[in-house]
Amino acid sequence: IEGSEDMPPQEPDFAGFVFAPSRRQVSPEQASALGRLLDPTIVPVGVFVDESIEKIASLFQDGTIRMAQLHGQETEESIRALKRLVDVPVIKAIRVSQPEDILAWSSSSADFLLLDNGPGGTGRSFDWRLIPPIDKRWFLAGGIDEHNIHQALSLSPPPWCIDISSGAETDGVKDRAKILNLVRLAREES
Repeated sequence: IEGSEDMPPQEPDFAGFVFAPSRRQVSPEQASALGRLLDPTIVPVGVFVDESIEKIASLFQDGTIRMAQLHGQETEESIRALKRLVDVPVIKAIRVSQPEDILAWSSSSADFLLLDNGPGGTGRSFDWRLIPPIDKRWFLAGGIDEHNIHQALSLSPPPWCIDISSGAETDGVKDRAKILNLVRLAREES
C-alpha cells in the first residue's frame, strides 16, 4: 500500500529474517526469495545469534540482507571485524536488566542498539524506566503489541524504531492485519 501526503505509508520500515535456530528460522534461500517480494523501501534485516562474520557478510554481499541484527555474545571486536569486511549497518541487541547494560554499549561501533528483555522472541517487556539517555539511535523490543505501543512510543527520549515480533503474531504466525495495525498506530504517534 503506497502512502500519499495525506496518508503515511502503511508498510513497515524493516523486515527481519531470522537465521538463528528458532521456530522463526529461515534459510538463506527462503530469505532471498522473500526479500524479492518486499517493497524496495522495506529493509531486509538478518537476525543472527553468534553467527560467523563471513556468513553475515556473504548474505549482505549477495543482497539477501541490508542490515544485520546481532543477538548473541558478539563483542565490540567482532562488530568491528564485520564492518571492516563489509559496510553493513549493525544493530546490536542488548538484554536490559539495569541501565549499565545499555551504557556499556553506548559507544559501540554498532550503528544502533536494540534494547530487549532477553534472547529474541520472549514476548515480554523489560522495565523501560531503566533506559538512560544515550547518544545512539536505538530500537525498543520485547513484548510490544497493540496494547502498549503508545506507551513505548511515548518514552522520553523515544526509541528511533520499534521492533515487533510476537506482538504481530496470531497462534505463533505473523498476522498481516496486526502488522498493518501496529504500523498505523506507530505512524500516528510520529
